[in-house]
Amino acid sequence: MNTFVIALLSVALSVAAQFALKAGMSDQGVRDALAQPYSLGNIVSVIANKYVLGGFLLYGLGAVIWLGVLSKWDVSKAYPLVGLGFALTVVVGLMVGEQVSLLRAGGVALICAGVFWVARS
Repeated sequence: MNTFVIALLSVALSVAAQFALKAGMSDQGVRDALAQPYSLGNIVSVIANKYVLGGFLLYGLGAVIWLGVLSKWDVSKAYPLVGLGFALTVVVGLMVGEQVSLLRAGGVALICAGVFWVARS
C-alpha cells in the first residue's frame, strides 16, 4: 500500500480517537466519577468507559500504523502530515455540530498549505 495512504490512515485513526475520547469524557458516568475525589476505582471507571477505551485502542492502532510510515519515510517528511489531522478534526467537528470560527478555519488552511509544500519537497 502507498506510504501516503498509510500515513493518512494513521492520522484518521488519531482523529477518530479524539472524538471517541471526547464522547467518553462527556459521558455522565465519567463526569460523575471525575466529580468525586480521585481514587483507583474512579480512575478505573473512567478508563473502562467504552468510548475512552475505544479511543485509547484507536490511538494505539494509529501508532502501530505510523511505525510503518516511519520505516519508509524521513520523520521530517512524515510528521507534517500529522497536521492534516487538524483539518480532518475541523471537518468532523463541523459534522457533529461544533462551532468553527473563521480565524480557526484560516489557521487550519495555513497548516494544510504547509503540509502541501512539505509533501512536494
